[in-house]
Amino acid sequence: MIVIDGQETGLRVNNFANLEDLLVKVMEQDCLDNRMVTDVFVNKEAFSEIYPHQAEDIPTAEIESVEIVTMAVPEMAVNITRELYKVVRLMGHGCRSVADLFRRGDDAEALELYQDLLDVTRDFLGMIGVLRDEFSLRDRQVLNDNMEEITALFSEMIEVSENEDWILLADLLEYEFLASVEKWKQVIADLREDIREASKAA
Repeated sequence: MIVIDGQETGLRVNNFANLEDLLVKVMEQDCLDNRMVTDVFVNKEAFSEIYPHQAEDIPTAEIESVEIVTMAVPEMAVNITRELYKVVRLMGHGCRSVADLFRRGDDAEALELYQDLLDVTRDFLGMIGVLRDEFSLRDRQVLNDNMEEITALFSEMIEVSENEDWILLADLLEYEFLASVEKWKQVIADLREDIREASKAA
């Protein structure tokens, strides 16, 4: 039995050689248009818990049921914006922690945490860009201004890092980068509003 969001599909497990073939066929179903798969249960067990076995390594002879749970893409995007708020808080905490470590002279630990902060910030900005592009969102000035500001700060922090002026870097993080990060809360709120409007218009 193959079920998507509580509805039987009419597809039969024993028509496929392995779980991968089954999932590929299921993904071609029209009912998955503009939806994201959030969970897959095989024999009522979460597929993620079956690893390290890959889908192609699980013969359908061992499968009695497959249940797939999905979510509309706009709903998933709204959920992502909620998570981005948490990332902003994490970035803010990271700014303070790195600045404090530099001021205490714990340069090695500070630099390690600083690199993590930069990586998280890049991923955050990348996700903002994906959401904006995916939903053809409005070109809001606040987003453009924040992007220019944080890009300029990145460049300045790289130059300061090359000069190994850790106290100046601490000041930049605590007094400028932190303030810039906080402004992204408004951008996230705008993105959420735009996503909801785009989904209504679709």
